Amino acid sequence: MPKVQKKKVGGRPPKFQEPRHPVTMTLPERILNLLSEIDPDRAQAVVKATMAVSGGNDDFKFVELVEMAPGQSLIVIGPCQALRQIHWVSLIEIAPTRFLLTLPSGTPIEGLEVAVRDLVNDPKWVNHKREYAILHELLNLIGNQRRSKRLSKAELLIINTR
Repeated sequence: MPKVQKKKVGGRPPKFQEPRHPVTMTLPERILNLLSEIDPDRAQAVVKATMAVSGGNDDFKFVELVEMAPGQSLIVIGPCQALRQIHWVSLIEIAPTRFLLTLPSGTPIEGLEVAVRDLVNDPKWVNHKREYAILHELLNLIGNQRRSKRLSKAELLIINTR
């Protein structure tokens, strides 16, 4: 009986146990130095940094309350393409991957709740796990806080610098 030869696979073993693609990019020396502080292996450093700021790890909160004064908190969310579909809602980045929701003056809170509910029910977003999680969590937070009369709006001062 002939011996079956195994196909030789050359090269290093894969660093990641999921689909991957080689990427070439040019980065500033300062960023390369910062990445080396995260992990000496640049690919691992990029993955770790990305996971830390994008919601890929268990510590990341898609929607959270951040206390701004005793007993008063702001809603801060992670990046959400679905919310950008509401043309009158603005997401203001206050830190990497952390956003405040802003509504035009005079917009009722219920209007935001209805718009987010429409997105939650839109089949386009149901299969986007991350987007759906943000929408669902935000909808629950807004609805619960509104019903308990603990949700209010305040205005921000915004300066047009164009």
